[in-house]
Amino acid sequence: MERNLNTKISALLITFNEAHNLKEVLENISFADEIIVVDSFSTDATPEIAKSFSNVLFTQRAFINYTDQKQFALNMAKNPWVLFIDADERITKELQEEILKTIRKEDADQAYYFVRKFMFKDKPLNFSGWQTDKNYRLFQKDAVHFETSKIVHETLVVNGSSGTLKNKLIHYSYGNYEDYKSKMISYGKMRALEEYKKGKQANWFLALFRPFWKFFNHFILRLGFLDGKKGLTISYLNALGVAARYKELKRLNRQNG
Repeated sequence: MERNLNTKISALLITFNEAHNLKEVLENISFADEIIVVDSFSTDATPEIAKSFSNVLFTQRAFINYTDQKQFALNMAKNPWVLFIDADERITKELQEEILKTIRKEDADQAYYFVRKFMFKDKPLNFSGWQTDKNYRLFQKDAVHFETSKIVHETLVVNGSSGTLKNKLIHYSYGNYEDYKSKMISYGKMRALEEYKKGKQANWFLALFRPFWKFFNHFILRLGFLDGKKGLTISYLNALGVAARYKELKRLNRQNG
């Protein structure tokens, strides 16, 4: 049954070399009324896979940062509701039903958090700091925008009320050690650029303390040790991302100081 205009959804993805995820995620969000993929000129089969779906609007655009790319995708959406999803995330049947039920509410909030279940390869990570992980994934287009000062771990500004859906979003973030390591280092460098633009200087004490604190917080305080070897690996790589951030900030300070 076709939904009325006020309950139509635009599903949005930004991609770069996501051929290993794309077919499955596009099938997963096929219940949306519109699907838009904004690609950063992938060098794998991402474009071909996206174009093979007749219900997908595919476009390519140079990547500046996550906030810029996501705001561009948001501006393309034609429907009042937006579902923003990453290529490594999956919506369960229960979550899909909850989404469709939620947007039909007359008193619906302007935006909704999804609680994410972090998957280490194909097994859930129950602790290690991820047990409270949640992000905005469903929102009314006209009530939000992305905070332009954030270039990684983008921040959605909501003009109105927010809620949290009960069913969890599955997050297949960790495929293998090298890919996750590369991701954490990349995030760390982008955070360094973000901080550099705010005028922050590298601090030798923080460069030593913050990575240690990140590991201690996730592995000990956030009970990562209960996840065993998986928790140790994730806690270490997250700390490595923090170390990369301060190393890059120091380089930027020296280069432009």
